[in-house]
Amino acid sequence: MFAASAGAGRRNRKRTLTAVAFLQELAKRMRAELFARAGEPRNTGGTPGTRTDDCIFCRRHDPELNRIMCENDTFFARYDNYPSAPGHVEIVPKRHIESFFDLDDKELADSYSLLLLARRTLVEEYDPPHGYTIGVNEGRAAGRSVDHLHIHLIPRYFGDVDDPRGGIRKATPNWDPDNWK
Repeated sequence: MFAASAGAGRRNRKRTLTAVAFLQELAKRMRAELFARAGEPRNTGGTPGTRTDDCIFCRRHDPELNRIMCENDTFFARYDNYPSAPGHVEIVPKRHIESFFDLDDKELADSYSLLLLARRTLVEEYDPPHGYTIGVNEGRAAGRSVDHLHIHLIPRYFGDVDDPRGGIRKATPNWDPDNWK
C-alpha cells in the first residue's frame, strides 16, 4: 500500500514539475518577445518592485483591504473584495509589478505553486467546484483596474451561468460560440 501512495506522489510531483517547466519556458519566450519589441512604447506605471502606498495589494497586511488565504515566499492569495463567485481569489506577487511578463522564473514557479495551494483550500472550504476560470487582465485595455499583477482563480459550477460555452472569450466581441465554425 505504501508503494502505491509513493508512486502516486511521484506522478503528481512529475506533473507539477512538467507544468512548472512549461510555464518557465513560456515566460522565457514571452520575455524574449518583449526584448525584441524593446523600442515599442510600454506603460509599466513605475519601477517594477517599487511598493506604492496607494496600491491595495502592496498594503497586503491591512485586514480592511485584504483577506489573505495563504502565501509563499513571493506571492499571496487573497479573497477578492468583489467576488464573481463564492471563493473567488487572486494570486498576487508581493513585489509591486504590473505585468505577468515581468515575473522572474522563481516568481513564475511560486505563482503556480500558490495557485495549486489556493485550489486545494477552495476544495476544502466550499463544495468542490466543477471547474475554474483562471485569468489575468493584462493591461487596462484588457480590463485591469488595479495596476499590480493579480491572477484570478474563480471557482465555477454547472448552472452558475446560463451558457458557459466560450468561457473567458466572452470578454471580447467575438465570443458567441454559436457563430464559431
